[in-house]
Amino acid sequence: MLQIKCFTFNPFQENTYLTYDETGQAALIDPGCHTALERRELEDFIQNEGLQVSQLLNTHCHIDHVLGNAWAIRKFGLTLKIHPKEAQVLKSVEVYAPNYGFHGYESAEPGEFLEEAQVIRVGKEELNILFVPGHSPGHVVFYHSPSRRCIAGDTLFRGSIGRTDLPGGNHQLLLEKIKSQLFELPDETVVFPGHGPETTIGFEKIYNPFVGEKAFH
Repeated sequence: MLQIKCFTFNPFQENTYLTYDETGQAALIDPGCHTALERRELEDFIQNEGLQVSQLLNTHCHIDHVLGNAWAIRKFGLTLKIHPKEAQVLKSVEVYAPNYGFHGYESAEPGEFLEEAQVIRVGKEELNILFVPGHSPGHVVFYHSPSRRCIAGDTLFRGSIGRTDLPGGNHQLLLEKIKSQLFELPDETVVFPGHGPETTIGFEKIYNPFVGEKAFH
C-alpha cells in the first residue's frame, strides 16, 4: 500500500511529499527543504523507516518546490525528473533566488523528462501523470489510482487554486485543466496540495470559489 508523508518546509510553507510502499522504495516529490535542519528532518524519517529513495520528481519548478533538488540528487544519487516545459522555469530560479533571500541556492539539472500519461513506479505501486498547466507551463500531478489520492502541487488547494500571475501562468488554462483533468477523478479522491491542508475532489467541485458549482463567474 502506498504511504504518503508530508513535510512542510521553507518560508513559503511548501509541502514536500515522500511516497513509499512496503518494499521500502520511495519517491521524493517537490523537495522544498532548504536549511540543514529541514534536510535532517527528512533524512531522519527516511533512515528511521528504512527507505531507499529511488525517484526525484517535481510537479513544477517554482523556487519553493525545488530548493532541495541539488541536495537530494547528491545525497541519494537521484535523477531529477520534470516536465520538459518546466526546464526554463527551473533554470530561472538561480537568477531570482537571491531576491527572495536564498543566496545559497544550488541549481540542479533535469536528467529525465516526464510525459503526460506516463507511469512512475514506486516499489510495487504506480503513479499516473496528469498534465495540469496554468500555474506554470509544465505542471504535472501524480495520481495513485488504487487509493484515489493525488499529489497536486500548486494546481488545486482547499478552497483555492494556484496563482497564475507568475511568468508562464495562464488563469483560464488552469481553470480548464482542473475541470478536465482533476475533476474527472472520483469525488472521494484526496488531494495533497503544494501548500495547506488536504481536500477532496468532491468538496472542491462544489465549494471551490474558482471552479466549484457554487462559484460566481
